[in-house]
Amino acid sequence: MALSALDPFRIAAANQKQAGLESFGSNDREVWVNTLYKMAHPIFSNLAKSTLRKNMPVEKSPSYDSRKDVTYLEAVGRCMAGVAPWLALPDDDSEEGKLRKALRENVIKGISNAVDPANPDYLNFRKEYQPIVDAAYLAHGFIRARNTLWDPLDDVTKQRLITEFKALRTRKPFESNWLLFTAITEAFLLSIGEDWNKKAVDHALVKFDEWYVGDGWYSDGKTFAFDYYNSYVIHPMLVDTLKILAQHDKRMRGKYELALKRMVRYSWQLERVISPEGTFPPIGRSITYRTGAMQALAQVALEEKLPEDINPAQVRCALTQVTKNLLSESVFDDNNWLVLGFTGHHPEIADYYTSTGSLYMASLSFLPLGLPKESVFWSGAKEEWTSKKAWNKAAFKKDYHVKY
Repeated sequence: MALSALDPFRIAAANQKQAGLESFGSNDREVWVNTLYKMAHPIFSNLAKSTLRKNMPVEKSPSYDSRKDVTYLEAVGRCMAGVAPWLALPDDDSEEGKLRKALRENVIKGISNAVDPANPDYLNFRKEYQPIVDAAYLAHGFIRARNTLWDPLDDVTKQRLITEFKALRTRKPFESNWLLFTAITEAFLLSIGEDWNKKAVDHALVKFDEWYVGDGWYSDGKTFAFDYYNSYVIHPMLVDTLKILAQHDKRMRGKYELALKRMVRYSWQLERVISPEGTFPPIGRSITYRTGAMQALAQVALEEKLPEDINPAQVRCALTQVTKNLLSESVFDDNNWLVLGFTGHHPEIADYYTSTGSLYMASLSFLPLGLPKESVFWSGAKEEWTSKKAWNKAAFKKDYHVKY
């Protein structure tokens, strides 16, 4: 009998239970793999079977606005941006490898369904403004795993995706982090040899040059807000947009390197924000995105560009504890869909634009799963992270602002 997409997850769970292990896993990588798979499987197994709209519950903030039919693309795009580096690893016969292969197959099949106008799960790229956001996360997923998620698609699906991405040009992004959603989508089109909207990309770059406030922080528009949007959106999408531009025009290399330095500085701060207990301040809007607040740190770790005095293993240990604190059973329903809230189910803290699909920004902290298990990030001995060292009377490096 052929192995179904669900079987590998059941096998892993059964093995854990038999061994008397906690539900997360027996080591840090298992914690990450099991949690990410648990999060992503309901989305992509249903999308592959054309049952996402049928089976995905849609919970909305009590103050939810009038936007319609956006939550499904939110779930797909945001989760794909998070799982992409992991899916880009080569196949192997391990339990992790079985999960990864099953999920990858569902993603590829599901994306084909998502852009087929005759399919029940055809996603909305054409109406309202919100698709600008979540098409960008979908494009970011393709950027992070082009050989694995874009190249294997059939020609019809590729052309349909290109058409949907270009259809977004009928709407302009707001003068905020939204400019980067358009920028990274257009940069992806450039990367695959399609015509692209250079004017829109240039506008985003000019505005974020203006909005840099120093010490690794950008303002989200004209007014500074103390929240995690530098991690949810700004640093990762700005850096990856500039990386593509630099690959096509060496004159952009300096802008890319400067943006990367700023992201590394911001990631230094994020690592220190994680408390000795593996928590972080629930500040600002969109806090229901949970571990997505750590995306910038996760991306710097994935690219192996952490500052020299931050051991990759300490980042792994910190993010593992954050994962355990924020993505426990209490934030999933009985069918493993995420629910509105932070450490539990609290719809009242969700913002007016938040629904079930929005929550899959949480997958963005899992980017280092794209590093093989032999990497220093995964193989290094357990180590305390900075705030844990500081509060345990251990030596740690002093902090000081930067001027770039």
